[in-house]
Amino acid sequence: MGFLLVAGLMSGQVAVAGQAAQQAAPTPAPAPDPNDPPDTVEVPPVSTLATPAFQLPFPCGQSWTGNSSNSSAHRSHEIDFNRGSTAGADLGDTVVAAAAGTVVISAHQGSANGFGNLVKIDHGGGWTTFYAHLTVRSVSAGARVTQGQKIGTVGKTSKPGNNISPHLHYEVRQGAGYPGNIRKAVFNGVTFGYPNQTLTSRNACGGGGGGTNPHTPEEVCGSGFKVIDSAALGTAGTVFLLYNAGNGNNCVAAIKKTSLGTATATSAFLEVQGKARVTDSGSFAYYAGPVRAAAAGKCVKWGGTAGSATYTSPFEHCG
Repeated sequence: MGFLLVAGLMSGQVAVAGQAAQQAAPTPAPAPDPNDPPDTVEVPPVSTLATPAFQLPFPCGQSWTGNSSNSSAHRSHEIDFNRGSTAGADLGDTVVAAAAGTVVISAHQGSANGFGNLVKIDHGGGWTTFYAHLTVRSVSAGARVTQGQKIGTVGKTSKPGNNISPHLHYEVRQGAGYPGNIRKAVFNGVTFGYPNQTLTSRNACGGGGGGTNPHTPEEVCGSGFKVIDSAALGTAGTVFLLYNAGNGNNCVAAIKKTSLGTATATSAFLEVQGKARVTDSGSFAYYAGPVRAAAAGKCVKWGGTAGSATYTSPFEHCG
Protein backbone atom coordinates (compact mmCIF):
# COMPACT_ATOMS: atom_id res chain seq x y z
CA MET A 1 0.00 0.00 0.00
CA GLY A 2 2.82 2.34 0.86
CA PHE A 3 4.37 1.70 -2.54
CA LEU A 4 1.13 2.43 -4.39
CA LEU A 5 0.68 5.66 -2.44
CA VAL A 6 4.13 6.90 -3.29
CA ALA A 7 3.66 5.94 -6.94
CA GLY A 8 0.35 7.76 -6.98
CA LEU A 9 1.93 10.90 -5.55
CA MET A 10 4.74 10.76 -8.07
CA SER A 11 2.34 10.34 -11.00
CA GLY A 12 0.35 13.28 -9.69
CA GLN A 13 3.47 15.43 -9.55
CA VAL A 14 4.28 14.51 -13.13
CA ALA A 15 0.77 15.46 -14.23
CA VAL A 16 0.94 18.80 -12.42
CA ALA A 17 4.34 19.52 -13.96
CA GLY A 18 2.97 18.70 -17.39
CA GLN A 19 0.03 21.04 -16.89
CA ALA A 20 2.38 23.82 -15.75
CA ALA A 21 4.56 23.33 -18.81
CA GLN A 22 1.51 23.62 -21.05
CA GLN A 23 0.35 26.77 -19.26
CA ALA A 24 3.85 28.31 -19.51
CA ALA A 25 4.21 27.67 -23.25
CA PRO A 26 4.77 31.01 -25.01
CA THR A 27 2.10 32.35 -27.31
CA PRO A 28 3.32 32.32 -30.90
CA ALA A 29 4.16 35.77 -32.18
CA PRO A 30 1.69 37.09 -34.76
CA ALA A 31 2.83 36.95 -38.35
CA PRO A 32 4.34 40.25 -39.50
CA ASP A 33 2.06 42.47 -41.54
CA PRO A 34 3.34 42.49 -45.15
CA ASN A 35 2.35 46.15 -45.36
CA ASP A 36 4.82 46.93 -42.58
CA PRO A 37 8.07 45.50 -43.99
CA PRO A 38 11.05 45.26 -41.61
CA ASP A 39 13.83 47.83 -41.85
CA THR A 40 17.09 46.52 -43.29
CA VAL A 41 19.29 48.90 -41.30
CA GLU A 42 19.04 50.16 -37.72
CA VAL A 43 18.96 53.86 -36.91
CA PRO A 44 19.87 55.11 -33.40
CA PRO A 45 16.76 56.41 -31.60
CA VAL A 46 16.28 60.18 -31.45
CA SER A 47 14.74 61.65 -28.32
CA THR A 48 12.91 64.52 -30.01
CA LEU A 49 9.32 63.92 -31.10
CA ALA A 50 9.12 67.09 -33.19
CA THR A 51 7.38 66.61 -36.52
CA PRO A 52 9.81 67.00 -39.44
CA ALA A 53 9.22 69.96 -41.76
CA PHE A 54 7.96 67.85 -44.66
CA GLN A 55 7.82 69.18 -48.21
CA LEU A 56 6.15 67.70 -51.30
CA PRO A 57 8.29 64.76 -52.53
CA PHE A 58 8.94 66.36 -55.93
CA PRO A 59 11.38 68.98 -57.29
CA CYS A 60 10.77 72.66 -56.66
CA GLY A 61 8.03 74.29 -58.74
CA GLN A 62 6.31 71.11 -59.95
CA SER A 63 2.55 70.78 -59.42
CA TRP A 64 1.16 67.37 -58.49
CA THR A 65 -2.36 66.13 -57.67
CA GLY A 66 -2.69 63.78 -54.72
CA ASN A 67 -5.62 61.44 -54.12
CA SER A 68 -6.20 59.34 -51.02
CA SER A 69 -9.49 57.70 -52.00
CA ASN A 70 -8.97 56.25 -55.48
CA SER A 71 -7.23 53.05 -54.37
CA SER A 72 -8.86 50.07 -52.64
CA ALA A 73 -5.46 49.32 -51.09
CA HIS A 74 -5.49 52.50 -49.01
CA ARG A 75 -6.33 51.98 -45.34
CA SER A 76 -5.88 55.48 -43.95
CA HIS A 77 -4.14 58.69 -45.09
CA GLU A 78 -1.97 57.30 -47.90
CA ILE A 79 -1.72 59.46 -51.04
CA ASP A 80 -1.23 58.58 -54.71
CA PHE A 81 0.36 61.38 -56.75
CA ASN A 82 0.10 62.15 -60.48
CA ARG A 83 0.52 65.26 -62.61
CA GLY A 84 0.28 64.12 -66.23
CA SER A 85 -2.85 64.12 -68.38
CA THR A 86 -2.41 60.49 -69.48
CA ALA A 87 -1.97 57.26 -67.54
CA GLY A 88 1.71 56.87 -68.38
CA ALA A 89 2.75 60.53 -68.45
CA ASP A 90 4.55 60.53 -65.08
CA LEU A 91 6.69 57.43 -65.66
CA GLY A 92 10.32 58.25 -64.82
CA ASP A 93 9.64 61.62 -63.14
CA THR A 94 11.97 62.49 -60.25
CA VAL A 95 10.98 61.71 -56.65
CA VAL A 96 12.84 63.51 -53.83
CA ALA A 97 13.03 63.12 -50.06
CA ALA A 98 10.24 64.95 -48.23
CA ALA A 99 12.62 65.61 -45.32
CA ALA A 100 16.17 64.71 -44.32
CA GLY A 101 16.79 61.30 -42.79
CA THR A 102 18.32 57.85 -43.17
CA VAL A 103 17.19 55.30 -45.76
CA VAL A 104 16.13 52.18 -43.85
CA ILE A 105 14.60 50.27 -46.78
CA SER A 106 15.57 50.40 -50.45
CA ALA A 107 14.35 47.21 -52.07
CA HIS A 108 11.78 45.60 -54.34
CA GLN A 109 9.17 44.01 -52.12
CA GLY A 110 8.46 41.17 -54.56
CA SER A 111 5.33 39.21 -53.69
CA ALA A 112 5.25 40.42 -50.07
CA ASN A 113 2.99 43.40 -50.73
CA GLY A 114 1.99 45.86 -53.42
CA PHE A 115 4.76 48.41 -52.77
CA GLY A 116 7.05 47.19 -55.57
CA ASN A 117 10.26 49.25 -55.51
CA LEU A 118 10.12 50.89 -52.09
CA VAL A 119 12.24 53.54 -50.37
CA LYS A 120 11.54 54.14 -46.69
CA ILE A 121 13.24 57.03 -44.85
CA ASP A 122 13.59 57.32 -41.06
CA HIS A 123 13.43 60.98 -39.99
CA GLY A 124 13.95 60.40 -36.26
CA GLY A 125 11.48 60.59 -33.39
CA GLY A 126 9.50 57.68 -34.82
CA TRP A 127 8.65 59.52 -38.05
CA THR A 128 9.09 57.71 -41.39
CA THR A 129 8.00 58.22 -44.99
CA PHE A 130 7.28 55.61 -47.67
CA TYR A 131 7.81 56.08 -51.44
CA ALA A 132 6.40 53.13 -53.41
CA HIS A 133 6.05 51.74 -56.95
CA LEU A 134 9.31 53.41 -58.05
CA THR A 135 10.85 52.52 -61.39
CA VAL A 136 14.36 53.34 -60.14
CA ARG A 137 15.69 53.57 -56.58
CA SER A 138 18.53 56.12 -56.50
CA VAL A 139 19.62 55.57 -52.88
CA SER A 140 20.75 52.54 -50.88
CA ALA A 141 19.73 51.39 -47.41
CA GLY A 142 21.88 53.13 -44.82
CA ALA A 143 22.38 56.29 -46.90
CA ARG A 144 21.85 59.66 -45.25
CA VAL A 145 19.70 61.91 -47.47
CA THR A 146 18.94 65.61 -47.41
CA GLN A 147 15.56 67.20 -47.98
CA GLY A 148 14.99 67.52 -51.71
CA GLN A 149 17.60 64.90 -52.66
CA LYS A 150 16.60 62.58 -55.50
CA ILE A 151 15.72 59.13 -54.17
CA GLY A 152 14.11 57.53 -57.24
CA THR A 153 11.69 57.92 -60.13
CA VAL A 154 7.93 57.48 -60.48
CA GLY A 155 6.96 54.00 -61.66
CA LYS A 156 4.39 51.23 -61.60
CA THR A 157 6.22 48.35 -59.92
CA SER A 158 4.11 46.16 -57.65
CA LYS A 159 3.61 42.47 -56.83
CA PRO A 160 3.13 40.00 -59.72
CA GLY A 161 -0.26 40.30 -61.37
CA ASN A 162 -0.99 43.74 -59.91
CA ASN A 163 -1.14 45.93 -63.00
CA ILE A 164 -1.15 49.60 -62.06
CA SER A 165 -0.53 52.85 -63.91
CA PRO A 166 2.50 55.01 -62.98
CA HIS A 167 2.12 57.05 -59.79
CA LEU A 168 3.89 57.73 -56.51
CA HIS A 169 2.36 56.10 -53.44
CA TYR A 170 3.37 58.25 -50.47
CA GLU A 171 2.85 57.68 -46.75
CA VAL A 172 3.84 59.33 -43.48
CA ARG A 173 4.00 57.03 -40.44
CA GLN A 174 4.79 57.57 -36.77
CA GLY A 175 5.70 54.65 -34.54
CA ALA A 176 4.50 51.08 -35.04
CA GLY A 177 1.15 49.37 -35.59
CA TYR A 178 -0.03 49.54 -39.22
CA PRO A 179 -2.40 51.04 -40.26
CA GLY A 180 -2.98 53.03 -37.07
CA ASN A 181 0.48 54.57 -37.36
CA ILE A 182 -0.28 56.30 -40.67
CA ARG A 183 -0.50 60.06 -40.18
CA LYS A 184 -2.05 62.82 -42.27
CA ALA A 185 0.51 64.27 -44.65
CA VAL A 186 1.69 67.84 -44.08
CA PHE A 187 3.54 69.81 -46.77
CA ASN A 188 5.15 73.20 -46.20
CA GLY A 189 3.41 73.40 -42.82
CA VAL A 190 -0.11 72.78 -44.15
CA THR A 191 -2.10 69.52 -43.82
CA PHE A 192 -2.96 67.93 -47.16
CA GLY A 193 -6.55 68.67 -48.24
CA TYR A 194 -7.96 65.14 -48.08
CA PRO A 195 -9.25 63.36 -50.09
CA ASN A 196 -7.57 65.16 -53.00
CA GLN A 197 -5.67 68.35 -53.70
CA THR A 198 -3.26 69.83 -56.24
CA LEU A 199 -0.09 71.32 -54.74
CA THR A 200 3.05 73.06 -56.00
CA SER A 201 6.30 71.81 -54.51
CA ARG A 202 8.40 74.13 -52.35
CA ASN A 203 10.98 71.40 -51.79
CA ALA A 204 14.57 72.72 -52.08
CA CYS A 205 13.47 75.98 -53.69
CA GLY A 206 15.96 78.83 -53.64
CA GLY A 207 15.07 81.65 -51.28
CA GLY A 208 12.93 79.51 -48.99
CA GLY A 209 10.88 76.34 -48.81
CA GLY A 210 13.79 74.07 -47.96
CA GLY A 211 16.71 75.79 -49.66
CA THR A 212 18.72 72.56 -49.96
CA ASN A 213 20.32 71.49 -53.22
CA PRO A 214 18.74 68.13 -54.13
CA HIS A 215 21.93 66.98 -55.86
CA THR A 216 25.06 65.53 -54.28
CA PRO A 217 28.57 65.32 -55.80
CA GLU A 218 28.37 61.50 -55.71
CA GLU A 219 25.11 61.58 -57.67
CA VAL A 220 26.51 64.04 -60.21
CA CYS A 221 29.74 62.09 -60.79
CA GLY A 222 28.15 58.65 -60.74
CA SER A 223 28.55 55.22 -59.20
CA GLY A 224 31.90 54.41 -57.60
CA PHE A 225 33.05 57.99 -57.03
CA LYS A 226 33.88 59.14 -53.50
CA VAL A 227 34.65 62.69 -52.31
CA ILE A 228 38.34 63.13 -51.45
CA ASP A 229 38.49 66.94 -51.22
CA SER A 230 36.30 70.06 -51.34
CA ALA A 231 36.56 73.84 -51.27
CA ALA A 232 34.01 76.55 -50.52
CA LEU A 233 32.95 78.89 -53.31
CA GLY A 234 32.13 81.71 -50.92
CA THR A 235 28.54 81.25 -49.75
CA ALA A 236 27.35 80.43 -53.26
CA GLY A 237 28.43 76.80 -53.39
CA THR A 238 31.09 74.14 -52.93
CA VAL A 239 33.37 72.47 -55.46
CA PHE A 240 34.20 68.81 -54.88
CA LEU A 241 36.99 66.52 -56.08
CA LEU A 242 36.06 62.84 -56.26
CA TYR A 243 37.98 59.67 -57.10
CA ASN A 244 36.89 56.27 -58.39
CA ALA A 245 39.31 53.61 -57.14
CA GLY A 246 37.77 51.07 -59.52
CA ASN A 247 38.85 52.82 -62.71
CA GLY A 248 41.38 55.44 -61.57
CA ASN A 249 39.23 58.37 -62.69
CA ASN A 250 38.83 61.72 -60.95
CA CYS A 251 35.70 63.85 -61.17
CA VAL A 252 34.89 67.46 -60.25
CA ALA A 253 31.43 68.92 -59.53
CA ALA A 254 30.49 72.42 -58.32
CA ILE A 255 27.29 72.25 -56.25
CA LYS A 256 25.35 75.49 -55.74
CA LYS A 257 24.00 76.64 -52.36
CA THR A 258 22.15 79.78 -53.46
CA SER A 259 19.87 80.73 -56.38
CA LEU A 260 18.76 77.10 -56.50
CA GLY A 261 16.52 76.37 -59.45
CA THR A 262 17.67 79.56 -61.19
CA ALA A 263 20.29 79.42 -63.93
CA THR A 264 23.39 81.30 -62.77
CA ALA A 265 27.05 81.29 -63.76
CA THR A 266 28.69 78.10 -62.45
CA SER A 267 31.70 76.09 -63.57
CA ALA A 268 33.87 73.10 -62.71
CA PHE A 269 37.26 72.10 -64.13
CA LEU A 270 39.77 69.27 -63.89
CA GLU A 271 43.32 69.30 -65.20
CA VAL A 272 45.51 66.19 -65.14
CA GLN A 273 49.18 67.14 -65.07
CA GLY A 274 50.57 67.04 -68.60
CA LYS A 275 47.13 67.16 -70.24
CA ALA A 276 44.70 69.89 -71.31
CA ARG A 277 42.22 71.26 -68.78
CA VAL A 278 38.60 70.10 -69.15
CA THR A 279 35.88 72.57 -68.07
CA ASP A 280 32.11 72.58 -67.77
CA SER A 281 30.97 76.20 -67.67
CA GLY A 282 27.63 77.92 -68.18
CA SER A 283 24.43 79.05 -66.49
CA PHE A 284 23.15 76.17 -64.37
CA ALA A 285 20.26 75.76 -61.93
CA TYR A 286 21.94 73.41 -59.45
CA TYR A 287 25.48 72.36 -60.39
CA ALA A 288 28.31 72.35 -62.92
CA GLY A 289 29.90 69.10 -63.99
CA PRO A 290 30.58 66.29 -63.96
CA VAL A 291 34.09 66.75 -65.34
CA ARG A 292 35.89 63.40 -65.41
CA ALA A 293 39.38 62.33 -66.44
CA ALA A 294 41.67 59.32 -66.02
CA ALA A 295 44.25 60.33 -63.41
CA ALA A 296 45.74 57.16 -61.89
CA GLY A 297 49.33 57.91 -60.88
CA LYS A 298 49.00 61.58 -61.87
CA CYS A 299 48.69 64.90 -60.02
CA VAL A 300 45.56 66.95 -60.66
CA LYS A 301 44.56 70.59 -60.49
CA TRP A 302 40.86 71.21 -59.90
CA GLY A 303 38.37 73.92 -58.99
CA GLY A 304 35.36 75.89 -60.10
CA THR A 305 33.19 78.96 -59.72
CA ALA A 306 29.76 79.89 -58.38
CA GLY A 307 28.63 83.47 -58.90
CA SER A 308 31.66 85.67 -58.27
CA ALA A 309 33.49 83.13 -56.08
CA THR A 310 36.24 80.95 -57.50
CA TYR A 311 38.67 78.28 -56.36
CA THR A 312 41.75 76.82 -58.09
CA SER A 313 43.89 74.18 -56.40
CA PRO A 314 47.59 73.55 -56.92
CA PHE A 315 48.65 70.28 -58.54
CA GLU A 316 47.95 67.75 -55.79
CA HIS A 317 46.42 64.35 -54.95
CA CYS A 318 49.21 62.65 -56.89
CA GLY A 319 49.21 58.90 -57.24
